[in-house]
Amino acid sequence: MKTTLEVTAEPLPQDLAFLSGSLAAFNDADVGVSGRKPLAVFGRDEHGAVVSGIAGYTAWGWLYVQWLWVDEKLRGRRIAAGMLGAAEQEAIARGCRGAWIDTFNPTAEKVYQRQGYKPFGSLPDFPVGRNRIFLQKKLP
Repeated sequence: MKTTLEVTAEPLPQDLAFLSGSLAAFNDADVGVSGRKPLAVFGRDEHGAVVSGIAGYTAWGWLYVQWLWVDEKLRGRRIAAGMLGAAEQEAIARGCRGAWIDTFNPTAEKVYQRQGYKPFGSLPDFPVGRNRIFLQKKLP
């Protein structure tokens, strides 16, 4: 079979869906069904607008927090801690035994460590001048 390579900054949604489905099928056959399920926690103001949030997923018994954001006006009020706690409780209810997150923000790293997350790896200069830190936490 002859293959040509295409480099694109605008992949077609159906091509991404095919790639995702193919990789998921391979992984399911290799290590078992992931049970991947989205998980989000949102903080909303009195008008219903999102002022903080976590988005990620659970799979293979782990919670991955992909995004965590708190509006600048609300930082320092332990909102991130509360959202992490809520996400972890949902992950435990789903049967998860661990959680992981990554950041290149030193303040966020301290927040995660206060919540019981421990570093397990880093990428220096990602982005330049910072280290991307990977943290994990065992769940009960």
